[in-house]
Amino acid sequence: MLTIARIYDAGVPVAERAFEAERTLSPVKVIETDDLARPVYGLLGVPVDAINFSTLMHAVDTATRRPIPFLVSTPNVNFLVKSLSNAGFRESILTSDLCLADGMPLIWIAKLLGVPIHERVAGADLFVRLKATGASGRRIKVFLLGGAPGLAERVRDKLNSEPCGLECVGSLNPGFGTVEEMSSDQVIDAINSSGADLLAVFFGAEKAQQWLMHNHQRLSPPVRAQFGATINFEAGTVRRAPALLRSTGFEWLWRIKEEPHLWRRYWSDGAALLKLLVSSVVPLAVMARRDGTTPGFLRVQRDDGPSSVTLRLSGAAISAYVDVAVSHFRPALAAGKHVNLCLRETRAIDPRFFGLLLMLRKSLAAQGKRLIITDVAPQLRRTFRFNKFEYLLES
Repeated sequence: MLTIARIYDAGVPVAERAFEAERTLSPVKVIETDDLARPVYGLLGVPVDAINFSTLMHAVDTATRRPIPFLVSTPNVNFLVKSLSNAGFRESILTSDLCLADGMPLIWIAKLLGVPIHERVAGADLFVRLKATGASGRRIKVFLLGGAPGLAERVRDKLNSEPCGLECVGSLNPGFGTVEEMSSDQVIDAINSSGADLLAVFFGAEKAQQWLMHNHQRLSPPVRAQFGATINFEAGTVRRAPALLRSTGFEWLWRIKEEPHLWRRYWSDGAALLKLLVSSVVPLAVMARRDGTTPGFLRVQRDDGPSSVTLRLSGAAISAYVDVAVSHFRPALAAGKHVNLCLRETRAIDPRFFGLLLMLRKSLAAQGKRLIITDVAPQLRRTFRFNKFEYLLES
């Protein structure tokens, strides 16, 4: 499986500081390895990769050259809110090979929790950068799926009429209907026969993620991503917010001005975000300060059974000891068994470690195996609840 691994600057690993690579213009290298090497953080129930645009462009370039599905998701406030009530939608994010912080509120939350995600990596900006430069100076073949009638064709003609990094090799509006109705053989054949490197989907978030998951094994384009309203920006039917508004987190005001019907969604998402801040983010910020002053260690003991591997974690499951955990998680994965994670003697867990658990769960699921977390003390269970990862305990 192709994943984002460690970033090296002059031979020195700086995975947790990937955003510095772009500022210093130092070489950035993407290495093929497993999901456990991804710099992923668990943020209110979903994974978010701590990467910048330079790393992202390298990842897309590499992924388009391989016949391996590479799903990109773009979590924002709307994604966070929907993932809390829609397990299937959440699962599509957890299954993704890259999760971008698409939304300034996610950056603010990360800052409050001490998570090193400093740069908004929006899907619309990714499309613009690919259009401007492609990947490694070559043109990427893109298929445009969805949007209002006529928009995909308009953007197709625009891309192909001027030199840019994207070559549109097909466009299609499958109409409105169920995911199954929009997944006919004719639709899938049109996409696969185009020879596209990138499938850009322009449905609503829930339908796009559901459609991509439903057709995951049927699609040929290696890179797939939901770009939402990007099709409107590119077609010129909706003006995108100025950079200043986007950088300060007030893009939603501009979107409502351009598309007044969106006020209901932003009102609902805003109310849900406020509730999350009060009920989860503030308590977590207080806990992070308290736990950050406590010296820690992490020990892992392994016991092998006929159908599962049990790993007993003692101490602090935090970012400082991710490498220790990974050194035990990888051999456990190689055993091809279910993994039981005993947290009876684990006294703390932070967003970086939650991200690692999500990657362990994803890797096990790819083998048809399960991650089973047991013996969680009440105080640690509260940490799971505040971080919106109670679902990890359900198995």
